[in-house]
Amino acid sequence: MSISYSTDSSFIHPSILNADFMSIGAELDKISSADSVHVDVMDNHFVPNLTFGPSMVEQIVERSRIPIDAHLMIEDADNQAPVFAEAGASSVTFHLEAARAPVKLARDLRRKNAQVGVALRPATPVEPLIDIIGEFDMLLIMTVEPGFGGQSFLETMLPKIRRARRAISEANLEVSIQVDGGVSRETIERCAEAGANVFVAGSAIYKAQDAAEEISALRELAGAHAAH
Repeated sequence: MSISYSTDSSFIHPSILNADFMSIGAELDKISSADSVHVDVMDNHFVPNLTFGPSMVEQIVERSRIPIDAHLMIEDADNQAPVFAEAGASSVTFHLEAARAPVKLARDLRRKNAQVGVALRPATPVEPLIDIIGEFDMLLIMTVEPGFGGQSFLETMLPKIRRARRAISEANLEVSIQVDGGVSRETIERCAEAGANVFVAGSAIYKAQDAAEEISALRELAGAHAAH
């Protein structure tokens, strides 16, 4: 399945980090009304947690009704990220902090028919990316420290989102901004107003009584407060 981002629309990507892995098929079915499944890949080196490898991503791709958005919190992204595109992820996001040659890597991933995202930890400024931002389909601004689900949203990231959106708009580029961490009904409006249009939500969706209803509510809130 392919995935495409448009800055004119709002996209909801539930994170399965909060799912029940013993019932992963049913957990994927719960979020089939979303735009993509967000899969957090952690290697216990770049972040202090360990989750999925390429084989698990491949199984999720085979089982999911919607595309896979792989967020790689791993070291040696230059060599490892293409493996996840080969596993079938429709979109692959690597961390700028873990890539030696981000432009080359972006082009390598695109040759493997994946959309390309670049992610920034909260303390990493967006400015070094401005001159090469057109090489990517999406910029992921982490709104928590990467590595664990359930953290509180960092309000201090809102100005960073605004600066990124302003730079993208001034360059007349079609680059989406994704936010990941603490996204809920309480925070999604501010993220959308700041310029984000792709939203990763884990706890908010998987702890809701009705996941599909929560996805719909989040999408509606984001769309109503989208930056123009």
